[in-house]
Amino acid sequence: MKLLLSIAVLVYIARGLDLRQLRDHLVSVDPVLFVVALALIFFQTFLLNGRWELIMRALGVSLDWLAGWRILMISLWFNQVLPSSVGGDAVRMWLLRQRDVQWPEAVKGVAADRFTALIGLIVLMVAGLPFLLSRVSNQAAILAIGGLTVAGVAGTVVLLTLDRLPKRFIALPAIASFVRFGTLVRFLLLQSDHRALLFGSALLIHLVTAAACYALARGIGAQLSVLDAGILIPPVVLLTAVPISISGWGVREGAMVACLGLAGVPSEEALSISLLLGAISVIIGLAGGAIWLASRERGSYAADKAAKAAEDAPSYGLGNEASSHP
Repeated sequence: MKLLLSIAVLVYIARGLDLRQLRDHLVSVDPVLFVVALALIFFQTFLLNGRWELIMRALGVSLDWLAGWRILMISLWFNQVLPSSVGGDAVRMWLLRQRDVQWPEAVKGVAADRFTALIGLIVLMVAGLPFLLSRVSNQAAILAIGGLTVAGVAGTVVLLTLDRLPKRFIALPAIASFVRFGTLVRFLLLQSDHRALLFGSALLIHLVTAAACYALARGIGAQLSVLDAGILIPPVVLLTAVPISISGWGVREGAMVACLGLAGVPSEEALSISLLLGAISVIIGLAGGAIWLASRERGSYAADKAAKAAEDAPSYGLGNEASSHP
């Protein structure tokens, strides 16, 4: 179903476009600026690993930097080839377990990493709203992005303050795991020793994505300003993270065409930027695949075990009391 959705959205977008012009944009992209965008996304993997390492350290897990980066790169490969919405994350957990990290810490570390990234996106969207209001006249688009931002803020506040609700309510098994997870994320962002570095990296990682999109836009001659990239790319990233397609394909393209269109970027150019960004993701994923082929863990990997880890992880990891941290 996810594959069909990705194909359907891409076909729907392409129906009303000049495909010859789209092809010209793709083949005539400035190779230097494409390499700049590729280098930015590759550099982003170091930032991602640094953020994850800080989270694991706060959980009491010592993760060697190079080992963590290898695991992250391998997960990016599995994100490209597995249809599951948690494919790469499940592999990250499984690889941590191969390094004798207990399941609760592995699950909490990956989940907290994901949620920290989400908080960084929401903060950027909140910061960009005043600029959006001053630069975009499309009221429907403002309501859509504004509503998405408000929903993100509300959801984050609710999760981080669940433990303030009546004890009878938060003691329910279905709620208790979320309460513990919200307390963990609040501890990481507000009380851990590296909270400023952790929060700063969450913002910087998404700004790097915006910078890569800006480089690709300049590479095909699209008129996209730095400010517009900073305002409009975070909503694209947020929508792409919705697990309804294969590795975000289709959803990313639709979101990119809609959002960049608000800045006056023609649909053919916006779609070209998205496809080139997707190609860069595939290249980075292939690098992770090469690391996976050379890894010692590959011999003991079993897809059914990783799939079972993905199914069991949320309830086991977030509900387990063994960790010394919230």
